[in-house]
Amino acid sequence: MIKFSIVTITYNAAQALPRTVESVLRQTWPHVEHIIVDGASKDDTVAVAEDYARRSDDSGCGHKVFVMSEPDRGLYDAMNKGLRRVTGDYVLFLNAGDFFPSDDTLEAVVRGGRLEQTPSGEWPAVLYGDTDIVDGEGRYLRPRRLRPPRRLTWRSFMHGMLVCHQAFYARTDIARDITYDLSYRYSADVDWCIRVMKEARRRRLLLVNVGRTVACYTEEGQTTLHHRDSLRERYRVMTSHYGHVVTLLMHCWFVIRAFFYRFRKAPTLSR
Repeated sequence: MIKFSIVTITYNAAQALPRTVESVLRQTWPHVEHIIVDGASKDDTVAVAEDYARRSDDSGCGHKVFVMSEPDRGLYDAMNKGLRRVTGDYVLFLNAGDFFPSDDTLEAVVRGGRLEQTPSGEWPAVLYGDTDIVDGEGRYLRPRRLRPPRRLTWRSFMHGMLVCHQAFYARTDIARDITYDLSYRYSADVDWCIRVMKEARRRRLLLVNVGRTVACYTEEGQTTLHHRDSLRERYRVMTSHYGHVVTLLMHCWFVIRAFFYRFRKAPTLSR
């Protein structure tokens, strides 16, 4: 049976973490390990995580929860720690405040990826889907503006991060060997996804759209809070993969696209 490894990074996230762990606990797919990597929080985050681990054991749902808490060098260092610990067939990152949209999300990923009908050696390198945006209280706001394409390749991200990190399920045997680049503070996830997809191309493995929303993403993340720095860093990431000329041209298009998106969304005045 296919096993999913979920990695959740926390730091002083006692208020947001329950929303995440409850959505994992309710998953009907039994083969799940949930690794919570905490950065030595000063609030009740660890207590929340350990209580969740106890409840998961008592529920008999089949999920295994591991909690670790120690100082780290930031978000992506913590993600690398999580990668070193995973043992499932696919790994995904669901950070504090993010959650699954339904109790059968992981079942739907298995069905959408046709994993049970495919030999394990031929499983897709990446399973991916849509993302909904929620506010800090977990209330639905809208679908993510950038939508995943039906056919994804490593070149797709030159048009922007078309698949949200939380909706990107990577095969563990690939993901574990591709660590997050700690020279990036805000966009190492973009770089990591591209490198995973490049490795998929090298191995001639598929990237499969499972055809449904697979993650709810909290809008107030680090990329949102540090938007300008994130954009600069993302430019560096794209340049490293696609070259200077292509990256410059694509960013000119991003500016035009953003202008028309805002213009279309602007309220109209009625007489």
